[in-house]
Amino acid sequence: MTENPLSPERPESPENPATPSLLVRFKSVLDAILRATCVTLFAVLVVLVTWQVFTRLVLSNPSIWSEEAARYVFIWLSLIGISIATGEKADVAIDYFVQKAPLAAQRVLEIVAYLATLTFALLVMVWGGWLNAAQTMHQLNPVLPISAGVLYLAVPISGVLLTFYLVYHLIRTLSPGYTGVEHIAAEDGVEL
Repeated sequence: MTENPLSPERPESPENPATPSLLVRFKSVLDAILRATCVTLFAVLVVLVTWQVFTRLVLSNPSIWSEEAARYVFIWLSLIGISIATGEKADVAIDYFVQKAPLAAQRVLEIVAYLATLTFALLVMVWGGWLNAAQTMHQLNPVLPISAGVLYLAVPISGVLLTFYLVYHLIRTLSPGYTGVEHIAAEDGVEL
């Protein structure tokens, strides 16, 4: 059986370049940073929503800025979460029939799916998101003292992260150690 070139345990030698293992290490660091970012954003979201509920129900004077801030924190949290899910292959995929196909067909179908998603991420999220953020960079948010463009940067940033993870999985799919469509198993043994 051929070793997976992206395996972190793969020894480095002149015949075996370090690039793939560097890619695995980079992914691990990026995963940790994104998880910490999501935990922080979720904590901020809880504080903002709690403050919003308190000012609305107890003080009878709802805080407008916290509602707007919570909305944007939720958007950033969701878009970064999509990237994490893609990196962990925990994103939504209907792969029942793909898993029943021969290994060569699985590989082709996975490559097609990655390329289609990569096209969407690059064209819509990165390019379109960047154009939208750039056009609104000088537009101030009426409630928060932040440019609307800065808030909209969540889309192209998420698109770049998504692109990295899709390319990472595409490289794994193209590697000689490809073992078929991966799926996530829950802790109770039920396949997701």
